[in-house]
Amino acid sequence: MTDPLPDPFAGQPDWAPLPPRPIEIVPATARVDLRGRRVLVGLPGLGWRGDLRADDRVVQGSRTYVPVIPEHEWYRAEADQVEVFAPLVPVDRVWVETVGVRREPARREADRLVSLDAPAHRAPTPVFEADAVAGRRVVHVVDSVEHRDLRAVTETYSGAEGDICVRITREVEWYRWAWRGQSPTTLEVPVHLLWIE
Repeated sequence: MTDPLPDPFAGQPDWAPLPPRPIEIVPATARVDLRGRRVLVGLPGLGWRGDLRADDRVVQGSRTYVPVIPEHEWYRAEADQVEVFAPLVPVDRVWVETVGVRREPARREADRLVSLDAPAHRAPTPVFEADAVAGRRVVHVVDSVEHRDLRAVTETYSGAEGDICVRITREVEWYRWAWRGQSPTTLEVPVHLLWIE
């Protein structure tokens, strides 16, 4: 009777929701619908810029371009129905964020090194493992349903019920806070239900 008993709490605890599906990055040349999608622009070997949204492709002569708008301007244009300046970026320099398929988590050491051939995106990180969360994109998982396009408004704190929580808001309200000074409506969420996207 020297065999250890199996750990009933090994792996995913029953009370913890599964992590959200990860973001995968695909070339804009492979996507048909770009309007409103999150995109990254850049060049392999040089670097990538995010927090951008795309509009539908534009063809000029024999070249295809993607109008790319900073995310805060895209939300302002959509919310206030105003036109904003959108530079045209060659389609081969644009990559689209898509929601991927849930996989087994990779080893942490391997996650740190990436290829410079294409933009990389990390797997969702539980908020309770993050150093800082205010202003970051988060995913709220409730009963296996993923709620995206959210931003953390606070760092972690002790809530009224004793849970460790973060206040979150819809992304449009996060940006409206910047361009109008209008405080966002927030929701207090326990950290075990939140992941950094």
